[in-house]
Amino acid sequence: MKSSGMGMLPVVLAVLLLAGVTVVQGVLTDRWKSGDVAEELRKTAASLEQNFPQSFGDWEAEKELETDPRQMEVAGAVGHISRLYRNKITGAQVSTFVVCATPSDASGHTPDRCYPGAGFEIAEQEHRQSVPLADGRTAETFTGTFRKQGQTLRIFWTYGVEGTWVAPQIARIELAGKPAINKLYAIVDETGDSDGSAMGACVDFLAQLLPVFDEAVVAAAATAPLEEPEADSQADDAESAAVAETAAAAG
Repeated sequence: MKSSGMGMLPVVLAVLLLAGVTVVQGVLTDRWKSGDVAEELRKTAASLEQNFPQSFGDWEAEKELETDPRQMEVAGAVGHISRLYRNKITGAQVSTFVVCATPSDASGHTPDRCYPGAGFEIAEQEHRQSVPLADGRTAETFTGTFRKQGQTLRIFWTYGVEGTWVAPQIARIELAGKPAINKLYAIVDETGDSDGSAMGACVDFLAQLLPVFDEAVVAAAATAPLEEPEADSQADDAESAAVAETAAAAG
């Protein structure tokens, strides 16, 4: 009997290992997302689209930028904003793109992966940069530059999590378990910029925007009541329709 029990030990260990891997994968991919968590995601996405500020500090929205609904679906975006802003004092322009998604979806599409696929080369490797905010806090961001046919773009990106802005090395793991993430990009054209003014404009844009974002978007989402979750198929149809309508309006 003893030898039989010992013979079963590798099988038992293999089952336990498989179960452990399955649990980890389920957490990382949001496979077992509850109805409340799914509703929290939809509530956060709705707040993003309804309350994202049109103006803040010296910055004012100039126009909506068109997005491809298919790309939004691939990115797992439940809500998004794509908009160009202009500084009314300096005339500097910064575009921003924000998606609300699960940590698993939000972490899968970073500029260092997506831009080379669109024909850009990495000119400056991504690195972390702290951005002092107007309200005294600090946002952690990634930044890097991408070049294509003589054009150089500076991109900042950061993850908004419950009122803080972070730049995790492995976002999918470090943010696992959070119901909703707002991933924000700020993009400025650095072509021909020799004095760093473009990067300075982008830093100022983030410094002014993020505190207002937290007050307008995050606070509103936190106080909004939870609604009864709809069936998954109905929710998916509604989200696809909302993305298509937003893109059509922007066009």
